[in-house]
Amino acid sequence: MKKLLSTIVFLSIGGCLLAQNRSNDEAAINEQVNAMIYSWNNHNYDDLKNYTTDDTDWVNVVGMWWKGRKESQYAHQIYHNTIFKTTIMEKKSVAIRFVTKDVAIAHVVLHISGGDVPMPDGKKPEPQDVLGTIVYVHQNGKWLMTAGENVIIDKGAQPFDPIVQMQKN
Repeated sequence: MKKLLSTIVFLSIGGCLLAQNRSNDEAAINEQVNAMIYSWNNHNYDDLKNYTTDDTDWVNVVGMWWKGRKESQYAHQIYHNTIFKTTIMEKKSVAIRFVTKDVAIAHVVLHISGGDVPMPDGKKPEPQDVLGTIVYVHQNGKWLMTAGENVIIDKGAQPFDPIVQMQKN
């Protein structure tokens, strides 16, 4: 009986410690999301090295694939010197799922507004929500973005989402 009780206590303490570590990890990942938003809102990507891996990949909303930190930093900076230079990004929500103890996926909903510089097609950007899927890895004591992609949330398409339809029934 003592052995059973000891095992239960040990497992309970271990579970609490794991939950506490996950809470700390989630907070650290949220801080890295905030760092990404800070770069956007300051239109300066010199700090990309603080929240990405050297081999990070980014696929933007129109399918451009930037491989490695150097390309990601360069491309983001080019666009923030031009078409995004007056935009503001706000975090709406973050959902984090841990794949392993050192790998997490964050789904981040962001609102982008304030653009007054025409896009390449000549149209002025409208305020919009985007959904980013970001893969974080735990390296050298930090959670770092190693891959990401974002898509525009098409509000007109949302009512036709099969999951939304299923939940209504």
